[in-house]
Amino acid sequence: MLSQLETVDIVVLVLMLAIMPTAGIIVALRKKSAEDYFLAGRSIRWWTVAGSVFGTNISSFHLIGMLGIGYSIGFVQAHYEIVFPAILLLCFVFLASYRRLEVFTLSQYLEVRYNSTARLIYTILLVLIILVQLVGAFYVGSITLQWLFGGSSFEISYLSGLLLIGAVTCSYTIWGGMESIVITDTIQTLMMLTAGFAVAYFTLSQPEIGGFSGLLALDGAVPREAQKMHLYLPANHPNLPWTGIFTGLMLQHCFNFTTNQFLVQRVLAASSDDDARKGIIASGFLKLTIPFFSISAGVAAYYLFQARFGNTADFNSDNAFLKLVETVIPPGVGLTGMILAGLTAATFSSVDSMMNAATTLLTLDVYQKYITPNATDRQILRFGRLMIVAMVFASIGIALFTYTPDRSNNFFLKVSAQLSYFTPGIMVAFFMGVMWKRASAKAAVAALVLAPVYGLLVEWIYNDGLSQIPAVVAVFGDRLNFMHRVFLTFLLSVATLVGLSLTLYPNANFDGFNKLRVEVKAGELFRAIGLFLAIQAVFISLIFIVGLSPKAVAGWAALATFGLFFFYRDKAPALQPNGPVRAGAGPIWQDNHLWAGLLTAISVGVLYYFA
Repeated sequence: MLSQLETVDIVVLVLMLAIMPTAGIIVALRKKSAEDYFLAGRSIRWWTVAGSVFGTNISSFHLIGMLGIGYSIGFVQAHYEIVFPAILLLCFVFLASYRRLEVFTLSQYLEVRYNSTARLIYTILLVLIILVQLVGAFYVGSITLQWLFGGSSFEISYLSGLLLIGAVTCSYTIWGGMESIVITDTIQTLMMLTAGFAVAYFTLSQPEIGGFSGLLALDGAVPREAQKMHLYLPANHPNLPWTGIFTGLMLQHCFNFTTNQFLVQRVLAASSDDDARKGIIASGFLKLTIPFFSISAGVAAYYLFQARFGNTADFNSDNAFLKLVETVIPPGVGLTGMILAGLTAATFSSVDSMMNAATTLLTLDVYQKYITPNATDRQILRFGRLMIVAMVFASIGIALFTYTPDRSNNFFLKVSAQLSYFTPGIMVAFFMGVMWKRASAKAAVAALVLAPVYGLLVEWIYNDGLSQIPAVVAVFGDRLNFMHRVFLTFLLSVATLVGLSLTLYPNANFDGFNKLRVEVKAGELFRAIGLFLAIQAVFISLIFIVGLSPKAVAGWAALATFGLFFFYRDKAPALQPNGPVRAGAGPIWQDNHLWAGLLTAISVGVLYYFA
């Protein structure tokens, strides 16, 4: 690709990529304590929280993988970006407890609630999850660099690409820690959004497409079963069944935004609870843009490539982003260089964040906890920096020998499925721990350990047993989708924790639960959820019983959802910049409940409109 770039593209590419390590290294020059290194001194403001959460959560998986799935499957992939239940759970259930305890890691939170064994198991599981994601990020990043430099005198190998990514991210992460990362993440977020919107704009502007409205018309002109701009696929769909979306995928969102160290670490580093809430809500708005610039561009690419290149049945969907850049971006003005810089930044934004999170866990939960309990700040920082190097070399080694540069389709979905064996037990330990005071430590440990076993068990039972029954296959498909597996594993883990807490391992000491000082009670939470579901049941009835179209009720459903949050704003506590006050007491534009309500209302409107 580099051989096709003009001088202005190369200049733009180099300058934009140089900004990231330069900014990170400047910050790294400041002297740091352990709190500065791992949590940026707990001083980051809401806009940096938003940029860092978005940059951490969005990677080249999204710019390449999301667009590729939009190309091959359709707009249904937008469910990966509609995360309002998880954001609400973090903002109004978990956040105050996390920050009040002033922990560095979520594993420390589990130790307060349960015991040190739960803390250690969480650390082990999260490091494994992060390592899998790191390997995927290195893999996608390296093959992207191969494509970028292919055919030029700077052509690099797959291994060279892995080493280059490791060297660039280490250049500022090792010395700067969290402060360098949040600054570079915010820069990378701007670059990614610019790149994504540029590709979407020029794709949708092609005469074969005719803008977003033209895309909807184009899609609506084909038979319903072939249309791509819809959010729901049959329950037996192999990749994105609607039943899995509202069960297992929703639980995966809750894991990512409430119990995942490398994302929640940004919330722990915020300067106040108010900044933390505003930042996480703002990141939800940013995520809602992805379906409209990445996934919709993938759908548009499908129709564009058909119109221009004929039969695309054998086209690898993960190449759609790169093919679009070659096809629709005007040459000679630096746009290609800018887009490729954003694509490369997407890789760095995930790698640096995951490295920092993994080393935080290893340093504080293993080194300081078990190896050197009285370690000084200097020793803690030195060990943390050594762990970053170790994680980079481990990721490169696994990426080199596990994956190959020959991609298979829908890599994003495959990585998601790999990670989901570990997450249900973690979610159960956190959710039941904060919502049910009788949850015991030994029962939580059992749920954490048994969850991956349950995942393998239910998969085996279905794939080698139930899949032989035609009626079951007709509903849920030939193989058990990972979203269904996650939900079933979650239910088994809940049953394990509850059953053991009530029988073999009753919890007679509520000190751990009391230390959390949970503000939202289980009954209040379930009443709010019940009222939300009742409102949606009314509009769903209008669709299936009265016969109204989902588009016709979308706006009303969004308005009713926002009204629910307006009703609750005077009934739920919130932290404002000047201290704890009633949620409705400050200026309305500062009310986090209403911003959360707007995010939820827009999300609900999208769920109806694109049904």
